[in-house]
Amino acid sequence: MGNKKILVGMSGGVDSTVTSILLQKEGYEVVGVYMKLHHKEGYHEANIEKVKRVGEYLGIEVHIHDLSTQFKDKVYDYFVDTYKEGLTPNPCVMCNRNIKFGEMVAFADSLGIDKVATGHYIKCDGDFLYMAEDESKDQSYFLAQVRKETLKKLLFPLGTWLKSDVKAYASKIPILADFATQKESSEICFVENDYTEVLERHMNIDQEGETVDVEGNVVGKHKGYMHYTIGKRRGFTVDGAHDPHFVIEIKPEKNQIVVGKKEELEVNSFSIKQINLFEELREFDATVKVRYRTRAIACKVKIEGEVGRVEMQESVFGLAYGQVAVFYDGDRVIGSGVIC
Repeated sequence: MGNKKILVGMSGGVDSTVTSILLQKEGYEVVGVYMKLHHKEGYHEANIEKVKRVGEYLGIEVHIHDLSTQFKDKVYDYFVDTYKEGLTPNPCVMCNRNIKFGEMVAFADSLGIDKVATGHYIKCDGDFLYMAEDESKDQSYFLAQVRKETLKKLLFPLGTWLKSDVKAYASKIPILADFATQKESSEICFVENDYTEVLERHMNIDQEGETVDVEGNVVGKHKGYMHYTIGKRRGFTVDGAHDPHFVIEIKPEKNQIVVGKKEELEVNSFSIKQINLFEELREFDATVKVRYRTRAIACKVKIEGEVGRVEMQESVFGLAYGQVAVFYDGDRVIGSGVIC
């Protein structure tokens, strides 16, 4: 292979470090990049220190690339605005599309590097994405909005590994001994405890409003619509109710939440927009995941113009508008769309 360069997204953690080591062993000349995505107090310093130590240990060049402006524009503002619209965002999916496999690929291009790798648990053959060998760590859901033309540049060495084997491998590498016990990175990097803490910095989310039933009758009160997502069953009042009630719709323009019994949360079809497919299809059978940790359900998909319609063979409860639906053929990712 000779002197083939690859840019590796590095976090200072075990997965990206093992990825770098494996690629070096395959004969790649690894160049590292740590992406500063936000200005959360005290978040980056320890990570950058680790990345620099790994860089020295492996004898590789490491770049610190500030993408905080692009991240605010494409991920953070989208996160805030989506909740404002009464929807449920998926910031990790949009970050992968626009930042990690958008801006990072552009940065690789600027360095004259053709290939990009990360420590994600997923497989890629240049044309399609596939579920990882370790299904409990599989991240194909979060990469299903990545642009098709980017796939030919991507390598994911951990796609064929189990997490337990990665940890065992890391424990034998001196520099990783003190990394191996660190906790997994949190799901949303800029959220400390709860998403409402982020929203509170930008608006007053504590504006009491009406709880209504599906007919539009006022049946109680709630503390402000942005505190609720579809399927939530606490934090609002329903006068005289004996059975549990769940949020089934959010009406931001009226500051209302619509509630109903569990059966009213049941959905077996929905629409999608922002469709991202890895092959030219207008009608197809697939399985679909409507959230990251859900079971894939058999479905039929029909796309007309910019939108699609998904008919599922089984019902799901608490479908959240704004989330991403990801379509699979076995372990192969067909593509995805935003639930609307």
